[in-house]
Amino acid sequence: MSLRYAYNTNGVANHRLDDALDLIAETGYDGVAITLDHHHLDPYASDFDASLARFAKRLHNLGLGCVVETGARFLLDPRAKHEPTLVSPTAEGRARRVDFLQRALVVAAATEAEAMSFWAGVPKPEVERERAHAWLVEGVASVAKRARELGTIAALEPEPGMLVETIDDYRAIARSVPGLRLALDTGHVIVTGERDPANAVRETAADLATVSVEDMRRGEHVHLPFGEGDMDIASVLAALREIGYDRLVCVERHLDAQARRHVRAEVADDRGEGRPDGARA
Repeated sequence: MSLRYAYNTNGVANHRLDDALDLIAETGYDGVAITLDHHHLDPYASDFDASLARFAKRLHNLGLGCVVETGARFLLDPRAKHEPTLVSPTAEGRARRVDFLQRALVVAAATEAEAMSFWAGVPKPEVERERAHAWLVEGVASVAKRARELGTIAALEPEPGMLVETIDDYRAIARSVPGLRLALDTGHVIVTGERDPANAVRETAADLATVSVEDMRRGEHVHLPFGEGDMDIASVLAALREIGYDRLVCVERHLDAQARRHVRAEVADDRGEGRPDGARA
């Protein structure tokens, strides 16, 4: 079977969103993983409703599927990266994160996205793990409930160093939250060393709402182009085909001219079409 690929707008942060969508479509991707941010579909902008309608129409016209990502660094707090979170010590901070995620679900519903992906956050040193876990379950349950109301999917992504950083951590939360699904970043599995990434795909097949692929090195949370880390990407793609995965596989890398040629080659190889333009991946 052929896999379907999406590109994360983190990799085109210096482009206008319309230009980024054109580049992604021209490169041969089947979808876009939109990271909501101040420069790309800001959910707090005064013209957000109009921007969302325009974005949904552009996706339709370009024939692109969608996954909604919520990893913007300074959207909620210009002074603290990725804060506040679902495990922040103040109720106001946690509520702000829940509000953002619920806005992201509106984007997912409007674009018929396959999922809205989000993560737990890092507890502050003064917060006991049991208390942080209780806050997290409460926040995730609220987000999952809103997802069900909107007819879309909320997917929790394990992130190295966060309260939920492994598949087992995800499962501990999912047991308490009906409808919650998994956003699996196979690179994170390399970083934490918890499992072989291909085996992680097979093991979590029933939970998967979205999957991300990139290269990473063991123990180092840095996104790398394919071939520069420890990821056996061929085995991961083979595992996805093996389980019959038919959702978007999200990729993050820079989209300069050379990278576009390489991605065309990679996608063509995966689809059995040969390598166009003599490109080498």
